[in-house]
Amino acid sequence: MSTVTQSTLAAGHADAAAALPYRHVDDVFIEGAYRPSSGQRRSEVTDPATGAVWASVPIASDGDVDAAVAAARGAFPGWSGLAPSERARRMIAMADAVERRGEPLAVTNSLENGSPIAETSRAASNAAGILRYFASLAEYLEKEDMRIAPLDPTLETSVHRDPIGVCALIAPWNFPINLVVIKLAPALIAGCTVVIKPASPTPLSIRFIVDAAAEAGIPQGVINLVTGDGAVGDRLVRHPGVDKVAFTGSTPVGRRIAAVCGELLRPVTLELGGKSSAIVLPNADLDDMGGVLLRSCLRNTGQTCYISTRIIATPERYEDVVALAASTVSTAVLGDPLDSSTVFGPVATSAQRDIVRGYIDVAIEEGARVVAGGDVPPPFERGSWIVPTVFADVDPGMRIAREEIFGPVITVLCARDVDDAVTIANNTSFGLGGIVFGADEDAAFAVARRIDTGSVGINFFASNHAAPFGGRHDSGLGVEYGIEGLNAYLTPQSVHRRTR
Repeated sequence: MSTVTQSTLAAGHADAAAALPYRHVDDVFIEGAYRPSSGQRRSEVTDPATGAVWASVPIASDGDVDAAVAAARGAFPGWSGLAPSERARRMIAMADAVERRGEPLAVTNSLENGSPIAETSRAASNAAGILRYFASLAEYLEKEDMRIAPLDPTLETSVHRDPIGVCALIAPWNFPINLVVIKLAPALIAGCTVVIKPASPTPLSIRFIVDAAAEAGIPQGVINLVTGDGAVGDRLVRHPGVDKVAFTGSTPVGRRIAAVCGELLRPVTLELGGKSSAIVLPNADLDDMGGVLLRSCLRNTGQTCYISTRIIATPERYEDVVALAASTVSTAVLGDPLDSSTVFGPVATSAQRDIVRGYIDVAIEEGARVVAGGDVPPPFERGSWIVPTVFADVDPGMRIAREEIFGPVITVLCARDVDDAVTIANNTSFGLGGIVFGADEDAAFAVARRIDTGSVGINFFASNHAAPFGGRHDSGLGVEYGIEGLNAYLTPQSVHRRTR
């Protein structure tokens, strides 16, 4: 654990906040400019490492939301009318501008949600990479797609990909930059215009993305930003001027958004919760596994939707895997998120801290064995701190083995054999990520193909901008990334002609 004192931590974070360009703001971003919100209420931003309120933003009024949507609708004809190559040129300039804002963006992000600076310092470069990847798909949009009817060679059809229109992009608090940009980038290259609504705990870091867009010459009204609570998001989802919704967040909220969009017959992409598994094959190299365990199973203090928080091992390796997980987690630094050596920071909010603590208490009551962390005091009295915890002897029916915890807690389960491990991995309502650890990668690949989930890694986990990422079952609808993610922002039109 960190040796920093509570007072030193508080003083350092206060100094860091004082140096940032955005703290207490009164405006929203509409039609290319920040302008005062007409909302009368405010939302405070709390540093989860110290519990101190360090910033605040307006809760957008209905009028603000209406104006943002109207601006997006007004900008749509001009933006969609540009050649995809011209949109790509501006997106590449935007990527460069994002990278120039990397340092203040990272500090802002860490003060908003407690993510370690080692994580948030990659946010700008990751966002830039996503923008550049989708910009590279301009040629796909410009290529003519002609098709001949299989049973009638005189019928020729040209298939056109049109932008879907105005998109509402609603982001969560765990990765407030990249989980906006994976929606924003395909929307922009497609020719759509957007209204962004960030999560209420993390409303400031996204301003650096908006500023980069303005610097890069993205036209007024193409990108708009409103802040506030769930009611603001609900108005945006239901707004008659919105053509598509993209949301990342919890499964319960996703269900409510899906219900609204279903009633409105409005396209929606939902990236929701997960309870992913890492299957450890009997021949797995545990040294290699130890090198990737923290990022693959507990990334961002366990607040990552796809991480494999359930580790499943067979009897001959079980205790070795338990020991590996316990030693790896207990020796990782828990401390100041602004310290580059920190692995685990606080969880993002006091409400999330209480949820995670509740799961730890229930696990102990249900008989799980604590091998790291558990019901022990955190290093600081104030803030949203949880000591990272590893449970062994976990039955698949226990709540900690079935429900998404979204905090620094992993479970190690014992399977009779590999077939039983696959059964346990698939015994969940979620289907987002997963890992198979094994020395024989062909054998590991065969096991991976048996897991009912959207993405699986062999001996590690990482996303690929060019490959679709999405969940099955309670983990969501649709995909992001890849050509498939771009197609979610397009609507096809077929034009039929006779050739003779």
